[in-house]
Amino acid sequence: MLLAILISISVMGFLISSHFTAVVYQWIEPDSKWIPSFCRMEKQTCASVVFTPRARVMGLPNSVLGQLFYIALIAGLWKDFVFIYPYYYFYICVSLATVVLGLYLTYSLLFLTRIPCKLCFASHGFNLVIFVLLLVKN
Repeated sequence: MLLAILISISVMGFLISSHFTAVVYQWIEPDSKWIPSFCRMEKQTCASVVFTPRARVMGLPNSVLGQLFYIALIAGLWKDFVFIYPYYYFYICVSLATVVLGLYLTYSLLFLTRIPCKLCFASHGFNLVIFVLLLVKN
């Protein structure tokens, strides 16, 4: 059951990150009509979040780093639910880093940018749940 929950949350996080990546690289319009209404971003508000300086770490968009994190997590979970000992702690550390970054980005959204981005909050929440579930698994 825990495996299914972790994979499901990771897949949802990957989809949100992929959406943000597509907006950042202008592969799609942020308010395209074919995108479910929950995921649509208005150009003047939500979409502007991905173009702020805080939306990048070491030059890469946060969404690309998110995609890499979720893919690595899904691959690790899919391959072997019991992570090989040293890699398990690597996942815990990376997951903790996503939570810390998510706290900073949530603060930024609420108090600096002042844009309530539902998808951002959802992905930060997913990262927190993933971290807690990885700790519980240990």
